[in-house]
Amino acid sequence: MKNIKDYDLEELKKELVEIGEKPFRAEQIFKWLYQEKVKDFDDMTNISLDLRKKLKDNYTICNYQILRKQESKDGTIKYLFDVLDGNAIETVLMSYHHGYSICISSQIGCKMGCKFCASTGINFVRSLTSGEIVEQILAVEQDTGIKISNVVFMGIGEPLDNYSAVVNAIRIINNPRGLNIGARHISVSTSGLVPGIYRLAEEKIQCTLSISLHATNNEKRNSMMPVNQAFPIEELMKACKDYIAKTNRRISFEYALAKDNNDNLEDAKELIKLLKGMLCHVNLIPINKIDNGIYSKSSNESIMRFRDYLNEHGIVATIRRELGSDIDAACGQLRRKNLK
Repeated sequence: MKNIKDYDLEELKKELVEIGEKPFRAEQIFKWLYQEKVKDFDDMTNISLDLRKKLKDNYTICNYQILRKQESKDGTIKYLFDVLDGNAIETVLMSYHHGYSICISSQIGCKMGCKFCASTGINFVRSLTSGEIVEQILAVEQDTGIKISNVVFMGIGEPLDNYSAVVNAIRIINNPRGLNIGARHISVSTSGLVPGIYRLAEEKIQCTLSISLHATNNEKRNSMMPVNQAFPIEELMKACKDYIAKTNRRISFEYALAKDNNDNLEDAKELIKLLKGMLCHVNLIPINKIDNGIYSKSSNESIMRFRDYLNEHGIVATIRRELGSDIDAACGQLRRKNLK
């Protein structure tokens, strides 16, 4: 049967018409799913018994089971969810002064092969559906009783490699009758799938685009991120400039600093040259050690020197606060570990 959470509001209206119901019923169902967060059609008490039967006969409600829950000393919580087909994904809840942020996965496994990311060590199984993406937020809110205010598509998988499901999930998350999280509080990260960047620019969704850059020339980026061989830096920068021109939205460039690799002032100078004149922000990430990883974290002195140099030369740069590293929940460490 079909997962009812796979449909945005307009799609659900069409679905209901096909089973002989009025479109406005979709708004009632949306409220039950995303505001009341019910787990059973029988709990939707203001719709008829007949409609509830139709829903049960035609759709399922995706309710994840928690396989493992780990809490960091800094309050970060990492979940291992059963996606109900024998596979599992990881999702991370983080607490900030501005509220709660959730890092969600878009695929089971990843095809990109980035050398600094633990997800590289697991086989790609499949992409998640829209409902499976959104369910991560619902499951965490149900477990904790908190309201999530920010969503980042930075978990396992490449969001723009699962383009349609991710965009549809954003529409559900953003919809006032859905999870009602503002588009500007939603961030989509990509390793640099250029066609997806062009498509996203046309969507008129006011989310934040984050580009995993991590190097300033093709030779170095090829060695860190195989995707660069398909979409080299020149093509990536062209797509980014087009995105900014079409959306008037600032891009966040993620730059993971690896010791003796991309963390010296020459790299900083190249980065300034690459981004000069662009509406952007640089998010510096102390690279996290992973099993069998070839990179190690830059020293704090090198990281701060890199940040200060960028800021002094007109590129706004900040250092991402490291959260959850003691439970392998920090950037690049998610890999849906099994229970063994």
